[in-house]
Amino acid sequence: MPRFISLLVYPGFQILDAAGPLSAFETANRFVADSYRLALLSRDGGPVASSSGAVLLTRPAGANEAPDTLLVVGGDGVDEASTCPATLGLVRATSASARRTASVCSGAWLLASAGLLDGRRATTHWRRSSRFRQCFPSVQLDADLIYVQDGPVWTAAGISAGIDLALALIADDLGEAVARQVARQLVVYYRRPGGQSQFSELAEMQPAGGRFASLLDYIRQHLGERLEVDALAARACMSPRHFSRRFTEEMGVTPARAVEKLRVEAAAAALESGTEAVQKIARDYGFGDQERMRRAFVRTLGRPPSALRRKSA
Repeated sequence: MPRFISLLVYPGFQILDAAGPLSAFETANRFVADSYRLALLSRDGGPVASSSGAVLLTRPAGANEAPDTLLVVGGDGVDEASTCPATLGLVRATSASARRTASVCSGAWLLASAGLLDGRRATTHWRRSSRFRQCFPSVQLDADLIYVQDGPVWTAAGISAGIDLALALIADDLGEAVARQVARQLVVYYRRPGGQSQFSELAEMQPAGGRFASLLDYIRQHLGERLEVDALAARACMSPRHFSRRFTEEMGVTPARAVEKLRVEAAAAALESGTEAVQKIARDYGFGDQERMRRAFVRTLGRPPSALRRKSA
């Protein structure tokens, strides 16, 4: 029996959030015929314009909608969609009758607004993570993961991670062998190494003018120095304990992890330039030696420094 996948869009949705998963499920049908039936839904039906101006033709979601999987896409229009009672009611009703519910990118905002993420682990686009935590404190957000499954609810990180999510759903339905075939056909990783941190700059997670903006600038300018919590707390005019708690709440990572991420980002840029010795880079950016830098790279990027140096060679 085919599995019915319903993608919910709204004005201002991100086109790749929809097109990526659609392509993955379509490709799965080439390997296991008639595995999926795909439908594009919207509140009112008809043509719906994405943020790029490209338009998708949708059908109106009915009150008795019962897909196997409801997948809510993200995009700039999610803020308005999340305040629409009719849209929220549609999401709740469809999710209640579906076997599983999923979101891509900021589509998690719509699920959270509908109350479907309360008490659950989830992820969303890293750029929205700080505000997401403030608006939905009952959601256990992990902004570094590419996708998260918590029971029947799946959430994916930013934009292209919709393909990663679709591959995981395909593996769940049809097995890993089929999912790997789909990934090869799409020329993407089956299981992408690393997390969102490899695509973001930590400073951009902090709103402009935020409490720790100047401290992050200071850290970035002094990566080769000892940046211990006591010293950072003193610069922020806080006690170490209060500083660690507030920093972690606002940034989503501990101070030590933030320093490590900034060091990895700076060292990665230096490695990709290919102009300095690895040992010198490790020393200049505060790792001390190559082995400590290697471990930090694997934790943050999912690959060692040598992979970046080979790529740039």
